[in-house]
Amino acid sequence: MTHSPIENDRDKRYMRQALALAEKGMYSSKPNPRVGCVIVKDDVVVGEGWHLQAGGPHAEIVALGQAGAASRGAELYVSLEPCNHTGRTGPCVVALLDAGIKRVVVGAIDPNPKVAGKGIQSLQQSGVEVLSGVCESEARTLNPGFELRMLKGRPLVRVKVAATMDGRTAAMDGSSKWITSEEARRDVHHYRAQSCALITGIGTVIEDDPRLNARVDAPVKQPLRVVLDGNARLEPNAQLFSVDGPVLIVTSAQPAADYSFDERTECIQMTGNDGRVDLDRLLILLAEKKVNEVMVEAGAGVAGAFIAKDMVDEIIVYSSPDILGSSGRGMFVIRGIRNIDNRVRFEIKNISRLGRDLKVIYGRSDATD
Repeated sequence: MTHSPIENDRDKRYMRQALALAEKGMYSSKPNPRVGCVIVKDDVVVGEGWHLQAGGPHAEIVALGQAGAASRGAELYVSLEPCNHTGRTGPCVVALLDAGIKRVVVGAIDPNPKVAGKGIQSLQQSGVEVLSGVCESEARTLNPGFELRMLKGRPLVRVKVAATMDGRTAAMDGSSKWITSEEARRDVHHYRAQSCALITGIGTVIEDDPRLNARVDAPVKQPLRVVLDGNARLEPNAQLFSVDGPVLIVTSAQPAADYSFDERTECIQMTGNDGRVDLDRLLILLAEKKVNEVMVEAGAGVAGAFIAKDMVDEIIVYSSPDILGSSGRGMFVIRGIRNIDNRVRFEIKNISRLGRDLKVIYGRSDATD
């Protein structure tokens, strides 16, 4: 397998074009990875494509269809290694060979064990020149949850929080609309759209009655809405059920016989050793359901529980330049932190401004001091 430690400017230019195409499937390709493809002949782009939705043609097939006969003797740039196995669609490697592609440039190796280098190997064994690792970090950034699920059997977990500058998510009376600006709220919908599942708690559903769907101006596959309803209190008239999209309700107590909802709603009991919903088993279940990225939009108790169990990969905080004081509600409830050595550490990954607010993205920290 050929890997380029020094990336050619021409190859990087076309690969970045493929990466930009992959982003067009950001909200719709789940649970499949986001993939883009460009076909070049004599330094002219003759075909391009991206993977729009699971079960539909892969990016390479779309690009080959656009290029037609011009594919013979051409170069193909693809952000993720072409597959060599049959799933809901045929193997892309076979299609590339049949089309007469002479050179393939790959961004990232597919972490799926069914592929994981086998696609590249098949191409090379058939005489196709292959270069991999071009813009690799950018290519991998497109599919962090898919990679985690393939390699570790769990989805990527983000926690979203909207708070004031003094870390309060609501006033003393529970009112919180709207702590952050319209620009920040709009940004949240993009995270919802790229997530395979949203998790909230029954307290948030009762207090805020959210729809928890993604409202963006782009093709989107609505995320699975997961409600942690320990004592089975959810009512069928909740706004969750007023919009399209599946719902999963997870209880820790045995629900009453009349605890039932419409046909798109699944109810399961999942009780942990502490009598609460078992979050470890929940993430395993979501991975089995091919969930790549999870966003937790919940109160301080649920958000804190995920952090305390070391399940969180990113925390996204939208911080308004307001103050609610010590009587307001905090961001996280985490038991057992008695001194500074018990703190949970994260690192700042990015800071940006949205309207009058700051958006801060925190990632896992490896620091031990």
